[in-house]
Amino acid sequence: MLEKSQAIAAQLVEWRRDFHRHPEGGFREHRTAQRVAETLQALGYRVRSGVGRTGVVGDLGEGAPLVAVRADMDALPIVEANDVPYASQNPGWMHACGHDSHTAMALGAARLLAGVDLPGTVRFLFQPSEEANDAEGMSGAPRMIEDGAMEGVERVLALHVDPATPVGQICLRVGPASGGVDSWFATIRGEGGHGSAPHKTVDPIYLCGHVILAINGVISRRLDPFAPAVLSIGSLRAGQAENVIPDQVELNGTIRYMDPEIQKVVHAELERAFELARTLGGDYNLRIEVGTPPMINDAGVVKLIESVAGDLLGAENVLLQPDGLGAEDFGCFSEIAPGAMFSLGSQIEGDPRLAHNPRFDIDERCLPIGTAILAESVLRIMRGER
Repeated sequence: MLEKSQAIAAQLVEWRRDFHRHPEGGFREHRTAQRVAETLQALGYRVRSGVGRTGVVGDLGEGAPLVAVRADMDALPIVEANDVPYASQNPGWMHACGHDSHTAMALGAARLLAGVDLPGTVRFLFQPSEEANDAEGMSGAPRMIEDGAMEGVERVLALHVDPATPVGQICLRVGPASGGVDSWFATIRGEGGHGSAPHKTVDPIYLCGHVILAINGVISRRLDPFAPAVLSIGSLRAGQAENVIPDQVELNGTIRYMDPEIQKVVHAELERAFELARTLGGDYNLRIEVGTPPMINDAGVVKLIESVAGDLLGAENVLLQPDGLGAEDFGCFSEIAPGAMFSLGSQIEGDPRLAHNPRFDIDERCLPIGTAILAESVLRIMRGER
């Protein structure tokens, strides 16, 4: 399968660079989805478009087992800093997390599997909006699930490029492999006034200072030190003039966790921190938006991917994925069917380009490798291998 994938390497690069030139935001992946749907149809897949708003589902084969492969398609609101022929042509948007390559590799796996007599059904899930939520707080994975994308699926696979790992290696782990993520939005209210007379006001910035100290103590003082979690403030806005004490402060942030019980504790302690505003004479509103769950990699699926990658790359190139609390809504799929995501080495030697950065890029030699692992893993699952 790796030899077959290497034979279509030029096509993989062409797809990836085309998607990279034309990045689209979450639930706006119209051009990308059209290109994906047309390619799948040309390969003989049964295609559904508009799944989860702008997602695409392609099925090939008949009967059980039904194995799914997921690839995300959306880009990030980042101005690209790379001076390359395939740089973004959509100002203010960039494929800075590798979703262009995920889409290209999934199409590559679809092409390879179209040439095989499948002992079951493969379903490709081209997902919108992994990076962002809609107005109701939902990303692309749950939206696709709402539209039946996971019906009948017995196993589900995915990959993510990893700019910290050299090409020719992969990383994965059993169990929690990325954090659950919630967002929170708050307003601390006081009574504004002239900066020369703070005693005649209820200064919300002063209140906010105490709240921030309490928030920053939640992880270090309210949780078991062996329980991984993060509570961060990402934005704080208050006031417009240097001599005016404002009426309110707006702040928001993120929660990351591995254990649902820890999630409950962090929610309660965040509420407790904001109650200090009332204790000191002000008031507050806090809204916690529950997001995607932790991504749990199934032990059986991980073992199979390790076997495939070991055969294709050598067992010494199959590494344990480091701990981390980055979020990934693939966990919504793997809650429904046993699944796993692996990290694909994509590092540019001597110049690693980190994700969510204006200079992000990959060594495109990784594309045939990821494609081959996906395709071969689907076949082995269908054949009942463990």
